[in-house]
Amino acid sequence: MVEAIPRYALYGEGDPSTSGGFAHIETIAERSALHDWEIGVHRHDHFVQVLLVEEGHASVTLDGGTTELESPGRVIVPAAAVHGFRFRQGTRGFVLTLSTDFSTRAVGAGDPLLTMLALGGIAQLSAEAAARALWLAREMLGLQQEWQKQDPLFLALAESLIRTIGRGDAGAGASVGDDQRLARFRQLVELHYRQHRDLDFYAGALGLTRRTLSRLTAARLGCSPMDLIHRRLALEAQRLLRYTNATATQVAAELGFDDPSYFSRFYLRVTGRRPGDDRQ
Repeated sequence: MVEAIPRYALYGEGDPSTSGGFAHIETIAERSALHDWEIGVHRHDHFVQVLLVEEGHASVTLDGGTTELESPGRVIVPAAAVHGFRFRQGTRGFVLTLSTDFSTRAVGAGDPLLTMLALGGIAQLSAEAAARALWLAREMLGLQQEWQKQDPLFLALAESLIRTIGRGDAGAGASVGDDQRLARFRQLVELHYRQHRDLDFYAGALGLTRRTLSRLTAARLGCSPMDLIHRRLALEAQRLLRYTNATATQVAAELGFDDPSYFSRFYLRVTGRRPGDDRQ
């Protein structure tokens, strides 16, 4: 039996009832100081988490890689990504948690907000961006303490914060039409990667030919459509191998591979490592 990766709903708490753009903010110290400034690896299936480091240092584990982040900096953790934090004692900053339906605040499929929430990432912040983001975070914290429930102003400030820390991340000159098709393709991959669908399925669902879809991903992502699908499948395999007690054979079965030997070859080809190398 595959032991599940710890799944936290709201930064370690039980499942809340959410709808239409839930958001919650707290200081880094509020919980981390209670746990020796360390939050172990876990995942949130239905939340995006944003970390703002105002002063101090954070060691960030995100899907197997570890990055040392000095202040001022930010981390955006997409839903379902395995992550953990270890802070230098006394580190100051904020943790913002957003429900995945917060993405409905985007003004269209080409809105960079969608990319930021879906892909996430770790980055240093300029002094100007940090000052604005931290001001927004403090305003949100004050509103949250004053009112008993979420309100439109709180959510608007959360959106402004995400746009502030993500400014400059999105590629320039992108075609809105291409963004829409790529966003839809990524959604389909997320829904169906365990089912090992062929390229005809994805192209048909998008109303494109195989050739058009291949040209689109090559131009915008630098890879083929199947490369993206295989990377997503390998990423989930890596999560299970590193953060559960599952054997390579169990992971293969969990992800729809009938032949464990084929799974091992697939994993080696995509990641450059054998499944046993990633078991901890």
